[in-house]
Amino acid sequence: MSDKTPASPTRDPPWLKWTLIGVALFYVLVVLMAPLLAVFIEALRKGEAAFFAAFQEPAAFSAIQLTLLVTAIAVPLNTVFGLAAAWAITKFDFFGKSFLTTLIDLPLSVSPVISGLVYVLLYSIHGWFGPFFIDRGIEIIFAVPGIVLATTLVTFPYVARELIPLMQQQGTDEEAAAATLGAGPWRTFFLVTLPNVKWALTFGVLLCTARAMGEFGAVSVVSGHIRGLTSTMPLHVEILYNEYNFVAAFAIASLLALFALVTLGVKAVLESRFEAELAAAERT
Repeated sequence: MSDKTPASPTRDPPWLKWTLIGVALFYVLVVLMAPLLAVFIEALRKGEAAFFAAFQEPAAFSAIQLTLLVTAIAVPLNTVFGLAAAWAITKFDFFGKSFLTTLIDLPLSVSPVISGLVYVLLYSIHGWFGPFFIDRGIEIIFAVPGIVLATTLVTFPYVARELIPLMQQQGTDEEAAAATLGAGPWRTFFLVTLPNVKWALTFGVLLCTARAMGEFGAVSVVSGHIRGLTSTMPLHVEILYNEYNFVAAFAIASLLALFALVTLGVKAVLESRFEAELAAAERT
């Protein structure tokens, strides 16, 4: 038996720690904070009167309404899909499970512009299904339904991607116990599965909301940029900027940025206030 005491694990030198922290902070300041701050500075460059005047334009009000409407439709759809997909992937074995998991990540890999072009191919006047809907008075491309479809496609991975890792980690023991006690599948879902993933679901919904409100590429392709009708907030910012109306463009952009910051701020507050509960849920 050796009398030698085991050597203490080596520690990284302090200079390495502070160098990495400095690089991270510098990168965040230059890439994220400085442009974000510039948006608000430019929006207020000509004073509060000019800032608030940008929101009194009918086209701006219409863009805000349309953005909120599309978000209010797309996010619940993706929430239902995310729950169903995560539940199926993590709780059951079936043919095509890996393929479904891959498909969920597809919108994160494909350009949003391509996603918009797909809907033009399918539902435009010369598309595969476009004439069928147009003959029945249903407009999809260059109308609100097309914007909803494009936004839903681009944002649908966010809820599922928050739920799947946690549900895989939790396993199926609690659901099996509930089934043993006589609980049906829906009762098990609402009383066991859903409470265990409520925080992951909340965070997924918040991220999906922020992404839906800021979507530009796919919506730009299917909307037609009809001012006051099919222009969402990001599209309205582009229109104003191209018209050299910089103050109004940055005013709308600042509201869009504020929506995103509030959404992410709520996520951070929830994580901070319920840190212990979140950790317990992950250990379950």
